[in-house]
Amino acid sequence: MTSSITIARIRGIDIGINWSWLAIVGLIGWSLAAAVFPDLTPGRSDLTYVLMAIVATLLFFTSLLLHELGHAIQAQREGMKIEGITLWIFGGVAKFSGMFPSAEAEFRVAVAGPVVTLAIGLLTLGIYEIPGLPEAVAGVVQWLSIINFALLIFNMLPAFPMDGGRVLRALIWRRNRDFPRSTEIAGAVGRAFGQVFIFGGIFLFLATGAFGGAWLALIGWFVINAGQAEVKVARMRTAFAGRTAADLMVAAPQSVSPELTIEQFLEQVLPVHRYRAYPVVRDGHAVGLLSSRAALTLPRRAWPATTVEQTMVPLDKALVFAPEKDLGEAAMELIQTEPGRGLVVGPSGIAGLISITDVVRALELPSAVAVG
Repeated sequence: MTSSITIARIRGIDIGINWSWLAIVGLIGWSLAAAVFPDLTPGRSDLTYVLMAIVATLLFFTSLLLHELGHAIQAQREGMKIEGITLWIFGGVAKFSGMFPSAEAEFRVAVAGPVVTLAIGLLTLGIYEIPGLPEAVAGVVQWLSIINFALLIFNMLPAFPMDGGRVLRALIWRRNRDFPRSTEIAGAVGRAFGQVFIFGGIFLFLATGAFGGAWLALIGWFVINAGQAEVKVARMRTAFAGRTAADLMVAAPQSVSPELTIEQFLEQVLPVHRYRAYPVVRDGHAVGLLSSRAALTLPRRAWPATTVEQTMVPLDKALVFAPEKDLGEAAMELIQTEPGRGLVVGPSGIAGLISITDVVRALELPSAVAVG
């Protein structure tokens, strides 16, 4: 999942929204204005309910963002790289690169988000208890308190890869010191919860017609698929044990100059060397990574005036591995990061290019694993 648009940057973390976020924002806002707030604070005008819904929706997604920032900031403290936070149809997700350094680190990162949600729930509950609060304000903070406590309880269910499932894996991992096995166990528990969500949601929807039933089923589908992807990643680490990035990289890859225009690249380089990514090199030093897809998606009229340097992923944002990088960890980062390509750089410069395609071929797995 990639962000459709970046809206902010906090502590070096890109905050983005996916197109699906717009759909859930509209749905939540409509349900609040049409049903929830008229029940909580009856007798108000339609305009009042609409304004309450707008404020509540914005504050709700702010609370989700703060939840994910809790995860992300704690992950930074643990020395992990954060790719960004994306708000989407299921709320929000913080994207990490690489492996948790320890079971204890995963536990701290997993509980950081729920701690933030608990704090928000207590804060809004405290505001709601203030005497003389206007009814419209009281209705908004009451709903925010209820929804945050509900999300806290739901998130802490041991349905891997939800927060509670990650806590479960961390506890198992701490006990047996076997990350792949711990992921398998947590994944099996999460899969069981996902199936309960799906069948329970379908039954609720058919029995009552409540949209919440359909939503619960969708969450169950997400839990199962996301959990299976994480299990595959853990298996990958086992399969690549003892191997390094240098073992799988393409040595001496075709590179391009940052001064090259996109028109020159598409007309002179791509037809001859048809790769999905190219190291961008200036004076023998890597400065970035150019994705063929990024170049091809530019409007044709922009090709002559746009350079490779303007289109590439700068080196400080690209995946860069040392040749001795553990291949399992490198594979995890390739799966989690667009465009699924990374530079292998040694003391003397670029040693090679490694891609998720190479990983999939090495594992002899279906290509669908690469886009998890």
